[in-house]
Amino acid sequence: MIDHNLFQAISRRIDAYEEEMIEMQRSLTGIPALSPDSGGEGEYEKARYLKAKLKEWGFQTIEEIDAPDSRVPSGVRPNVFVTLPGRNPDRTVWLLTHLDIVPPGELRFWDHDPYQVVVKDRLIFGRGTEDNQQDMVASIFAAKAFIEEGIQPESSIGLAFVADEETGSLFGLDSILKSPQNPFRNSDLIVVPDAGNEEGTLIEVAEKSILWLRFKTTGKQCHGSKPQLGRNALLAASHLIVKLTELYNLFSKRDVLFDPPVSTFEPTRKDANVPNINTIPGEDIFFMDCRVLPDYSLSEVLLEIKQMADAIQNQFGVEIEITSVQENEAAPPTSENAPVIHALKRAIADVYSLQAVPQGIGGGTVAAHFRKQGYPVAVWSKVGQRAHQPNECCSLDTMLGNAKVFAHLFLQT
Repeated sequence: MIDHNLFQAISRRIDAYEEEMIEMQRSLTGIPALSPDSGGEGEYEKARYLKAKLKEWGFQTIEEIDAPDSRVPSGVRPNVFVTLPGRNPDRTVWLLTHLDIVPPGELRFWDHDPYQVVVKDRLIFGRGTEDNQQDMVASIFAAKAFIEEGIQPESSIGLAFVADEETGSLFGLDSILKSPQNPFRNSDLIVVPDAGNEEGTLIEVAEKSILWLRFKTTGKQCHGSKPQLGRNALLAASHLIVKLTELYNLFSKRDVLFDPPVSTFEPTRKDANVPNINTIPGEDIFFMDCRVLPDYSLSEVLLEIKQMADAIQNQFGVEIEITSVQENEAAPPTSENAPVIHALKRAIADVYSLQAVPQGIGGGTVAAHFRKQGYPVAVWSKVGQRAHQPNECCSLDTMLGNAKVFAHLFLQT
């Protein structure tokens, strides 16, 4: 239940923030928070800007958990926490967004400088504007509205701005949950607005296991006109790629909670081998992306893959080296009856007049770190699916709407 008069006052205040929200997007986009893994200097300057703004706007409790990282100029990867006290001190409604972004990629595919915001047709263009600044800004202004309206929320409000989401969360949420300063409690409602669909109807409660593999096939290089003198690494690797499609039959269970409802096993990246046409390659490298339903362990999948590779080795007289690039077992799902799920459903119904549905996804989110520690977390956002693309953008109307969903959560008893 919420006080609808208070919610209407908060909603009007949020609508009045439109220009301020655009300006914050402009400022955030102009501070590229790239991981050192991507050639960047980390999130320090972006976090410093946010802390200064939040203090200016009256947020009094701002804390930070820094993860040491010698690769960045500041020496740390910052994780910032902002709280506002509520009527019920035993529960905090947390909104967790991430400070870091991905690189813009090839600039020729952008219509403008990716680090300078362009506003057109109520869309805000720029790298990071959707992922994850849309909901970072929405969460900040949802909380700011309570300060400026003089309204105390039912539960305490918690905003978390974390580092390193795009490259594994080792310096972000993973380090926070291991810290004695960890601010999260099992009684809290935790929402990660970093995935969803364009309609706003998807509440992510489960993720598949992720297995990324590198296959290096070593044969013997020779002239293209005399294949009998060599062992064609590309030919052997190609046969292996086809054989790996048998994984779909070996691991064929279905679970309608997920979309798609099956495990997937797809070859993806292919590294260059020889530069010329008339040489048979002695080495070939390709990669595979597996998203596996929680019904199966990754060790089961790996065993079958290794047996297939052994068969190809024997058939073609090559060596196949399999290296795990990423290996993440699925975390236990969030219960569809968890309080955070019911709270989100109510908020989405009131703001967007939609019935949201709990669902599993194939992609990985930072929420998996929460779930592995037993926190009942929900992932939700009404989002335009433009993240990581050239001309990334977010809808101004969606940013305002999502801010109202967050405000609704803060008002619920």
